[in-house]
Amino acid sequence: MAEEEVSYASVVFKTKNNSPPEAKKEEDIVYDEVKVRSETTQQTGDTDASAGILPDKKANNRRRCYQQLASCLGVLCVILLLGVIAVCVYLTTLNHEGELNQLKENQTSLLADNHNLTNLNRNLSSENENLRRDHNNLTKSYTALESKITNLTAENQNLKTQNQNLTTQNQNLKTQNQELKTQKKNLEEKIQDMETKQNELNVSRAQWSINAYCPLKSGGSERQCVPCQNGWNNFQSGCYAFNNPEPAGQKPWDEAREDCKGKSSDLVVITDEQEKSYISNWYSRSGHFWIGLRVEDGKWKWVDGSDLTEESWKPQPPPTEGHCATFVQNRGLIKSVNCSDKHQWICEQKALTV
Repeated sequence: MAEEEVSYASVVFKTKNNSPPEAKKEEDIVYDEVKVRSETTQQTGDTDASAGILPDKKANNRRRCYQQLASCLGVLCVILLLGVIAVCVYLTTLNHEGELNQLKENQTSLLADNHNLTNLNRNLSSENENLRRDHNNLTKSYTALESKITNLTAENQNLKTQNQNLTTQNQNLKTQNQELKTQKKNLEEKIQDMETKQNELNVSRAQWSINAYCPLKSGGSERQCVPCQNGWNNFQSGCYAFNNPEPAGQKPWDEAREDCKGKSSDLVVITDEQEKSYISNWYSRSGHFWIGLRVEDGKWKWVDGSDLTEESWKPQPPPTEGHCATFVQNRGLIKSVNCSDKHQWICEQKALTV
């Protein structure tokens, strides 16, 4: 039997699943024997046909076995490769999860830091605003203090000036005081002289009063006292002097009153109807005599300060400032005339009580 020639061929099995790039580089190669019949065998094909069927079946069986084995090996390799890939992916996933957790922790820490920084920034902003407000208040206070200092400086200067003026005035007052002391001394001396003269005058008046009210009897040394001095008329408790000069010697109300005061008396104050009747009947001729009644503050007032209360005595027209009253003899009327008019006048003083 002739020796058969055996040819070898390479067969590559590829899986349908897509493998990772690293898996593509490693391809399983399965070798199988392929027998080629010789020319002599082919020439005797007819005679040995039955004899060649069996080896072909065996070869096919072995080929199938090899193919199945190769397929199993390829599947096993794919499974191993997939396992390796899964392990790598798992490890990678674990690594990524760890990094993600770390990133989350870092993010949480950063968020907390950011929150703290935000709060700190807010607090710093609030403190900055408070400081700005305090600065503004201090600036205003400083300005106000500067103004007060300026005012106080001016007031101090004014006080210094016033103090200097007061010092000068004090010096002047001291000089004036000294002058007043000198004047006081001179006045005291004058008062002493006046008191001496007054005493002498009082003695003279007393002597005059004695001579006026108690004249000596003719041809003797005895005195006879009367209630009114010579030239005065007595009625009840008063003494009356009727001054009836000619028109050239008549006086305004003020001058007539001064004349009465010079005689230790005043213009007559009529108190009742009896006194009024006495004065009215004393002088036989008709004439106007000043009496102690004039207008003050819109009222008729007597010179002793009392008001005229008798309505029937009030002169007409109503009280007018600058008017005084005259008594019309023989008619018993009181008339309102201008105080500057010139008339006669009646003086009254207290009668001497014997």
